Amino acid sequence: METTQQRDERLWKIAKSRTAFKNSLIVYLVMNLFFWAIWYATTGHYYEGTPWPVWPGLGWGLAIAFQYFNAFHRDPFGDTLKEYERLQAEKEHRGL
Repeated sequence: METTQQRDERLWKIAKSRTAFKNSLIVYLVMNLFFWAIWYATTGHYYEGTPWPVWPGLGWGLAIAFQYFNAFHRDPFGDTLKEYERLQAEKEHRGL
């Protein structure tokens, strides 16, 4: 079972990863807006085909999606702790 200090460290790591995701998302949005503004200012009206800002937006967006998953939906230590506590409760229930 986790000690209070281990639990606090785990929560601190989760909080750091969520804050890092939020910061990365803001940078992603601002930079993509900047890329689209450059594209529009230089060739927006006369360009045919796929605009170049689509490609960095897709690649970077995929990385942001992975970062989101790791920050908000992945907690391997928490999952292990929940499973341990479930097994412990099951063991105590059988022992009664």
